[in-house]
Amino acid sequence: MAGKDYYSILGVSRTATEKEIKQAYRKLARQYHPDINPGNRTAEAKFKEVNEAHEVLSDTEKRKKYDKYGDQWQYADQFEESARQQGRAWNFSQEPGGTRSYGFEEGDLESLFDEFFSGSRSGFRTRTTRTRRGQDIEYPLEVTLEEAYSGTLRNISLQSQEPCTACRGTGRIQNLACSVCRGAGVVPQIKRLEVKIPAGVTNGSRVRIAGRGEPGQAGGTAGDLYLVISVRPHPSFERKDDDLYVDVSVPLTTAILGGEVQVPTLKGTKLALKIPPETQNEKVFRLGGQGMPHLGGTSRGDLLVKVKVNLPSGLTQEERALFTRLKELRPG
Repeated sequence: MAGKDYYSILGVSRTATEKEIKQAYRKLARQYHPDINPGNRTAEAKFKEVNEAHEVLSDTEKRKKYDKYGDQWQYADQFEESARQQGRAWNFSQEPGGTRSYGFEEGDLESLFDEFFSGSRSGFRTRTTRTRRGQDIEYPLEVTLEEAYSGTLRNISLQSQEPCTACRGTGRIQNLACSVCRGAGVVPQIKRLEVKIPAGVTNGSRVRIAGRGEPGQAGGTAGDLYLVISVRPHPSFERKDDDLYVDVSVPLTTAILGGEVQVPTLKGTKLALKIPPETQNEKVFRLGGQGMPHLGGTSRGDLLVKVKVNLPSGLTQEERALFTRLKELRPG
């Protein structure tokens, strides 16, 4: 029986760990995401396929069923119940080259499919689907350091399993498997959401959006959506925990005699920093409470300013004479 090979879609082996599956999914999801490939239908189809594979292989129970029944895993319980009633046992084998084969000790698979989907065989009993909470979804999202500092709103697109409207999410119509969702009760859809990124997020932060994951089965509650945050490096500011670091150029005369310089902030404003006389190169000043906000709290880190003394160039004859005189006054 031909079917989708979810392991090949994610590019992992059949013995892949949960971590390997998650890493492969995140890489491919970023590569084929609709936001990165606007209008590219091939990429959108691949994105759906990758999400479908991850939705099954990241769930322990679904993966077990898929390993046994292939792309008919949704009907595992019904197959086994029907087989028990008819005194037949399900066989599965993995042939060389990765090809799957399916069969029964007595009778053949196609006859069971006919019996299962048509319900025509006497004695076939419809199983009651148990209520089950929907699966959580992870969504990788990159933000700028400015967005992490202030918080922001983002519009995202993601592949989701939504309740089938034909069978109202039950998977069945008049005791027969729904032909639209193939008995799964859900159908794949691309949905767009506006999500709030709180101030203070950092690399690896998981922002929970309640009830925006996969829908539940048979009336079960929906899972949650988790935004997995990565923060883009900034050309001027470096972040360490909740503290920010920035370099500021200070003229030699200001470093020697003292004065004031302007320090940039992530808000786009500038702060006045007093430079004491005889400030040494790479001296660090701490501006309290001017760093990153603490995620979920009210406190803030500090802004640490490193002085970079700017040596003058293009000296005039008078300036050179003054430096010569200074050298004479301070030999060595």
